This record gives sequence, structure tokens and C-alpha cells, in this order.
Amino acid sequence: MTSAKRTAVVFLTTLVIFLAVSSTVEGDDNTKTLVKYKHGEKYCDKGWECKGWSIYCCNLTISDYFQVYQFENLFSKRNTPVANAVGFWDYHSFITAAALFEPQGFGTTGNKTLQMMEIAAFLGHVGAKTSCGYGVATGGPLAWGLCYNHEMSPSQKYCDEYYKLTYPCTPGADYYGRGAIPIYWNYNYGAVGEALKVNLLDHPEYIEQNATLAFLAAIWRWMTPNKKYQPSAHDIFVGKWKPSKNDTMEKRIPGFGSTMNVLYGESVCGQGDIDPMNVIISHYLYYLDLLGVGRETAGPHEFLSCAEQVAFNPSTKAASS
Repeated sequence: MTSAKRTAVVFLTTLVIFLAVSSTVEGDDNTKTLVKYKHGEKYCDKGWECKGWSIYCCNLTISDYFQVYQFENLFSKRNTPVANAVGFWDYHSFITAAALFEPQGFGTTGNKTLQMMEIAAFLGHVGAKTSCGYGVATGGPLAWGLCYNHEMSPSQKYCDEYYKLTYPCTPGADYYGRGAIPIYWNYNYGAVGEALKVNLLDHPEYIEQNATLAFLAAIWRWMTPNKKYQPSAHDIFVGKWKPSKNDTMEKRIPGFGSTMNVLYGESVCGQGDIDPMNVIISHYLYYLDLLGVGRETAGPHEFLSCAEQVAFNPSTKAASS
């Protein structure tokens, strides 16, 4: 067995063990919420799903309000024979990945409505970016999220030699789009790999081999700013971001629209009323309806859209396309 294959086997075996352990704990209904107070603030630890002392773990966890049947409703066509990632994506992989970010507020910020809205928003991006529901697809075009786990016909290797000192391209590796919010380019695989402590620069294929890792990478992207002093998509969505004077001048305002801006920049935003933007918005609204929250909670069109927004980081390659 080659060194590369051995590394892959060890990594995947580790993930399988992690999944098995979390599955065992998930089934334990006797897990108790631990509570402590510090400087008048309440902190909680809920065990497997929201582990570690956090103010957010005192709220509902994602599995409290988002369950298997809802995941199945949102992604009802993902395992049909014509889909391209049959059997890959599943609820357990999502919850296992999400659990690691719940102590940071992912899906656990605010009241139940805001929590459900954030999951709908995040999965709206995921559904739009992994959909094969084009034209008059059976069940409608919005029912086909999680149809893909990788780019089917890459046009290039996505190797940028500008980053050869920090994130050098590995011979034989292709950095085409993979994942729930697809990762492109060697420098993005390198950055995500560093954050998740997985060697994605040498093994970008790991993202399309394990759904938990694919969701982890996407949630990390949702939770992490592109640059210092910029908001993450999460910060924007839950109201933690306060636009600067410059943001306001460039028409960036709190709302779903700015999550598209920080994730995709000028490939989606600032281009007027274009299809790539509207498809993401449509998935978000569709998921709000399916979750019983209702699209009316999403706010007016100016909150949903980024059609007139200047990109946070103009003239740079987006993390996904």
C-alpha cells in the first residue's frame, strides 16, 4: 500500500470511528445538560451535540428542531437514480459536522425561529450549489439539492502558482469544486485543511469521499470571515455584524443578500438581478416554507438580494463558483 493510500485509509478510518461514537452518544436520551455561571452569564454543555461550555449550548440544539424527516423533505431527490451522489449525503453526516460548530453559535444563536432560519439559509446555499434540478425536473427544480458532491466536468486543475510558497499544488492533485459549498483552488483547500486539521492540499479528494468532512468544510466556511475585520456569513445572518460607513455606501446591509456577498463576491453580487443569485434566494425561501417557518420571515427583497452590492473583496477568486 502506498503512503498516500495509507494516509487516506487512516483518515477515513478515524472518521468512521468518530461517526460511530457520535451515533452511540446520539442515541443516549439520558444525556444531561451541564450548567454553570460565570460573571452572571449562563454557560451550558450538552454532551455529544453541543460539547464545551458555551452560552449557545443553553439554547436548543439543531437536532431539537431539525430532524431526519425535515432533511429528507428538503433534499427529497438526492438519492434518485439520476442523481450524481446517490447514497453520499445524509442527515447524520450533517448533524455530526454541525455539532462541532454549535458551541460557536451555528444553528444555536437566538430563539427557535432564528435558529431554523439560519439552518434554512445555510442549507439554501448548499442546495443551490449542489443542485441538478434544472428546467422541468420532476418535483420542481428546488427539490434537487445535494445531487452532486463534486464538479462533474472540470475545465481546469484550479492550481494557482501565486500561492506556491504557502499552498503549493501537489503533483497529480486537481482542485476542482468539491463539497456542500464547493471548494475551488489550491489555496482554499489549503486554508480549509489547516482549519480542520486534514491534509486537503495533498488529498483534495477527501472532500468527495466523506459527507461529514464535506459538511464540516462548508460550515467552517459559513462561520469564518474571509479576512480580519470582515464578517462571516453567520455573523451577518444572526445580526452580529454592524455595517461600517463604507459598507453602507457600497450598499452592503445585514441580511441574506450579504451572506452571498461574503461567500461568492462579484461572481454572484453586484451584477444586477441575475440567475445565480436568484437561484440561491429561491432555495432559501423554499426551505423556509418546508421547515414551517415561512418565507415571509425572510424580510423584504433588499435584505434577500445582493444585486446592487459591491463585493467585500472585489477582483478575487471566490471560494466557490
